[in-house]
Amino acid sequence: MLKQIGASALFAGLAAGVFAALLQLWFVVPLLMEAELYESGARAHFTDGHIGSDAGAPPLGGAMGRHLGTLAINIVGWIGFGFVLAAGFALAARRGVEVDARRGLLWGLGGFVALSLAPAFGLPPELPGTFAAEIGERQTWWAFCVIATALGLALMAFGRGPAWLAGGVALIAAPHLIGAPHLDRYFGSAAPELAAMFSARALGVSAAAWAFLGLAAGWIWSRET
Repeated sequence: MLKQIGASALFAGLAAGVFAALLQLWFVVPLLMEAELYESGARAHFTDGHIGSDAGAPPLGGAMGRHLGTLAINIVGWIGFGFVLAAGFALAARRGVEVDARRGLLWGLGGFVALSLAPAFGLPPELPGTFAAEIGERQTWWAFCVIATALGLALMAFGRGPAWLAGGVALIAAPHLIGAPHLDRYFGSAAPELAAMFSARALGVSAAAWAFLGLAAGWIWSRET
């Protein structure tokens, strides 16, 4: 069992980290670098009664150290997610659930829902320079949402009967019924189109990486049995 956990977490996490970093460098990092032009004042979208600005990000080649850091952080982070997923596999295996690539994919998508999609429903990914509610309040709500969603999905997956299903739905809905912390006014220096594209791409990359992690971890787990 320990060999399965270690192999699934390390190898699948390493591969998922590289995969996620490549997707981020291609789709997300250019948007971040473009948003930093607005944050620094090098580019303005709302100025002198005019709304409009040139589109385009700085070349990626000018920040190789930053990109290597992105790669390293992704590898460490996704290996950590791999251990969490493998621990879940171990608990499921103890209950007699067979873990394979297909089931691993479903677990990976569950991780995406719990750690990315559900929190983004209240606090979508934000560009640099975005004004938002106090960070402590947002972190508290985010953690509450992740834990409630993960527990809710677990109840729905492993519970038996309508009461467990209802309890899972209630847990998933609770953070959103309470509501995420937001300011009472809208602020922002970057183009709204840029912010919308960033949110969509950040979630898309996360979904792809979680699916890859679950698929790879489940396949490795089944091969180690």
